[in-house]
Amino acid sequence: MADAHQKNHDYHIIDPSPWPLLASVGAFLLTFGGVGYMRYLNGGSFHLFGLELASPWIFYIGLALVLYTMYGWWADTVKEAHEGAHTRVVSLHLRYGMIMFIASEVMFFAAWFWAFFDASLFSHEAIQASRFEFTGGQWPPKGIEVLDPWHLPLYNTVILLLSGTTVTWAHHALLHGDRKGLINGLALTVALGLLFSFVQAYEYAHAPFAFKSSIYGATFFMATGFHGFHVIVGTIFLLVCLLRAIKGDFTPKQHFGFEAAAWYWHFVDVVWLFLFFSIYIWGSWGAPIAHG
Repeated sequence: MADAHQKNHDYHIIDPSPWPLLASVGAFLLTFGGVGYMRYLNGGSFHLFGLELASPWIFYIGLALVLYTMYGWWADTVKEAHEGAHTRVVSLHLRYGMIMFIASEVMFFAAWFWAFFDASLFSHEAIQASRFEFTGGQWPPKGIEVLDPWHLPLYNTVILLLSGTTVTWAHHALLHGDRKGLINGLALTVALGLLFSFVQAYEYAHAPFAFKSSIYGATFFMATGFHGFHVIVGTIFLLVCLLRAIKGDFTPKQHFGFEAAAWYWHFVDVVWLFLFFSIYIWGSWGAPIAHG
């Protein structure tokens, strides 16, 4: 009887799971709750199915449900890996899934780059189509003082490039069974990620332009802000990997969780390089630089 139930294939049939349903419900609440939250902040109303949804609570409930689902679902995935369910074929498909996710993120950032280049290369049309009131028909808009790209942005560029080096060191150490090198490399990468977020928060607090003051500010903060959010997510991702590395979860032959985090972090590095050269340097060329 034991032989009859023994798995003799490389595919993994998961047990019944509540996570897909909970994730769908959480995403639904998060989406409509976000709209209701924004209406609430503006003193408006949001009626749906005869209910008044202009409240922050639906958003927070959806967010809590999504976070709980993420924790539970990924915890089950880690458990399945320890049980041997991640065979060669399953691991390959997990990698395919991560590649597709990063590809979707590439298109996400392509939209923000498109918005920035559309507004900068066709500034006359952008001015006419937007609700922002400024004159000059130039980019950056007349009267805008920009951030010095060779100050904090360059500092953050060096930080992210160093973090790409340390996460590669950690990966190399893992492949060679060097657990101490893995932990040290991950710890340094997490520290550099936190430092990047701190520097960007300081930069935002001292920015000479606001989000809603011009189309320059709107496109700048949307592109760099979403990248900053991805840095925070990647830092948490790597922190979880660090805790798992301390527990001894990763082996040279089985470490997809770390590999996915490293891929994601390298993606964040590359996006920042595009942001630095296109928005901070090219996009602010010729504009007066704010000092102090």
